[in-house]
Amino acid sequence: MEITGKVVRLGALTEGTSARGPWRKQDLIIETEEQFPKTVCLTCWSNQIDEIQKFAPGQAIKAQIDLSSREFNGKWYTDVRVWRFDPVGATAPAAAPEPAPQPSMHQTPPAAAPATEYFPPAEDSVDDLPF
Repeated sequence: MEITGKVVRLGALTEGTSARGPWRKQDLIIETEEQFPKTVCLTCWSNQIDEIQKFAPGQAIKAQIDLSSREFNGKWYTDVRVWRFDPVGATAPAAAPEPAPQPSMHQTPPAAAPATEYFPPAEDSVDDLPF
């Protein structure tokens, strides 16, 4: 999944040690840019923490996310885990369309469309219009 929004702030850094070794976790709060904006807390682990330090409040980002929920004591908890960040507008700019060629003084203008011929109505046709 993908979510785009502006950085609001960074949460506190949490560190600990598990059976697999030390770990770090930090939340990044963004606000989506929709008709009705939503505030979303993105959870970043280990290697993404160094990357989110570069983001400033108000900066637009796009994040690739995974959603996961778990139940504990009858309550459900949902995580929005980030696995990739991209600053919005960081990609190469799209190529500008080339302007239409301007005719030079040495070029011949395009041929004009042939004039349509006028055929007057036959004398025996009846015209009922009052004008």
